[in-house]
Amino acid sequence: MLVLVLNAGSSSLKYQLIQMDDESVVAQGNCERIGIDGRIVHKFQGEKHIFEKPLPNHYEAIKEVVALLTSGEFAAVRSLSEIKAIGHRIAQGKEGIDRSMVIDGKVLGMIEESKEIAPLHVPAMLTVIDACKKVFGEKITQVAAFDTAFHQTMPKKAFLYAIPYEYYEKYGIRRFGYHGTSHKYVSRRLAEFIGKDYSNLKIVTCHLGNGSSITAVKNGKSIDTTMGLTPLEGVLMGTRCGAIDPSIPFFIARKENLPFDEVEKILNKKSGYLGITGRSSDDRDVQDAADAGDERAILALDMLRYQIKKCIGAFAAAMEGLDAVAFTGGIGEKSWQARADVCKGLEFLGIKIDEKTNKDMNGKEAVISTPDSKVKVCIIPTNEELEIARDTLALAK
Repeated sequence: MLVLVLNAGSSSLKYQLIQMDDESVVAQGNCERIGIDGRIVHKFQGEKHIFEKPLPNHYEAIKEVVALLTSGEFAAVRSLSEIKAIGHRIAQGKEGIDRSMVIDGKVLGMIEESKEIAPLHVPAMLTVIDACKKVFGEKITQVAAFDTAFHQTMPKKAFLYAIPYEYYEKYGIRRFGYHGTSHKYVSRRLAEFIGKDYSNLKIVTCHLGNGSSITAVKNGKSIDTTMGLTPLEGVLMGTRCGAIDPSIPFFIARKENLPFDEVEKILNKKSGYLGITGRSSDDRDVQDAADAGDERAILALDMLRYQIKKCIGAFAAAMEGLDAVAFTGGIGEKSWQARADVCKGLEFLGIKIDEKTNKDMNGKEAVISTPDSKVKVCIIPTNEELEIARDTLALAK
């Protein structure tokens, strides 16, 4: 059975066509710069092809994806009817949504309500869902995989903020957490990879990239995570500040005479790596600058790695123990320096990594801890699309 997985961003649309009989990727790609000029990076049969295409909106992007998948020399299927279901990554879900759901009018309403919390992503997701109805027909099964669902197992003591309780009751202000699809896949895959019982493990998963979050997974359930009501909270990221003193936005607004919308933009788009270095939000650029002796780049790397290290220690305490740590995401999988720096000094927790293996296995699924390390440390490449496809298949059946 073929399942199409879609991940709509504010100006992008990632896609994967997966054959669920063997969970192989038939074709994949990314529509970039939607609403600007348009570009499609399409991968088929091991080769990458780039097309400069006008993509004025997400509806046109869906039409171009379908054309690529069904016609011409890169056709992966003979007709749309071969694609039996579509899975969508949905950034935000309401409280109580702890699993993927078939999209109907009620679910669409839930997604619509989350627009206020994720204003950049939700409109694009709704457009793509509607476009799929028009292109594939009303009868196609569409599934919403909520990125916040995995974190619904957090207890109140972990997800509530110490603000007047009425704001939680009236507006649902609480920690939701994000990257849940990734944390779920990675924690399960880690248990399988090391041959341990997932329901009897204490794991810290570190999803590190342009957006980063750390999660404590105890006995197969998320009990705490670093991102909050929005993806702004937690460790510093590419352009996001992460956790800061709540008074800082007010202080900046007064000093710079700025409206809160502008301050929000500063914290989301001009902070993190970019804010500290003044040059880039990309970890690779920052690492290169640090290697060349740039003091602010060195500082930015030190800040992030220190914060990750603190989270691992805090979550080990919250779980009352630690069996394994997983690194995933663009930085977690591909920066051996980040993994080495984070783990350095955590020997007291039982973490010891093999420096050679850590370098040699960069970007690959591997155990990078030493044989005598009490805590297993692994690189587990994430596969959110496969996790979404599995949920979609189950619901479509």
